[in-house]
Amino acid sequence: MSPKQQRGEATVERLLTAALRVFAESGRQGFTVNAVSAASGVSLGSLYHHFGSFDGLAAALYIRCTERLCGEVVTALARARTARTGVRAVISAYLRFTEEHPDAALFLHASACSGYLVAHADRIREAREPLLAAIGAWMRPRVEAGEIAPMPGPVIEALVIGPAAETARRWLARTHDVDLAEAARILPDRVWRSLSAE
Repeated sequence: MSPKQQRGEATVERLLTAALRVFAESGRQGFTVNAVSAASGVSLGSLYHHFGSFDGLAAALYIRCTERLCGEVVTALARARTARTGVRAVISAYLRFTEEHPDAALFLHASACSGYLVAHADRIREAREPLLAAIGAWMRPRVEAGEIAPMPGPVIEALVIGPAAETARRWLARTHDVDLAEAARILPDRVWRSLSAE
């Protein structure tokens, strides 16, 4: 890699790190191109050069956070031997990621329906696809073997991820008294009952 490419990668890293910090400290209202430029020490021109727009930066950050979360979920799932332990692994990994990386989890949950991601929906979907496919590939044989009740993949995903995502959202909002450790103990068995073919 040439020195110019190394500098470019370092600039991208600085911008993404600063963007996440600005969002965590200032929320959606304070998440502006000027705030990120100031926090990173990178000029507006350089930001636009690397990301095309502020929305492009936000989409790149969203993709990065999604890949990290999904990567941890897929890694945990790969170690599970049964459908039931797989459900536990997914929920535990999701909640653990939320606790260990609250800034990234907050950005994901707060940005999911934000206007600045709309223009990059195809890029985001493309980045998520291999990760969701890996989860589907793990679950499919368990459905075929009769461990998981037959239902569409997106429904299985909603039943497994939905409760963990809502628990994480409430914990991140600090508006509800949510204990992640308690949720990690309770949710897997409750979710499993909704999936089990028995």
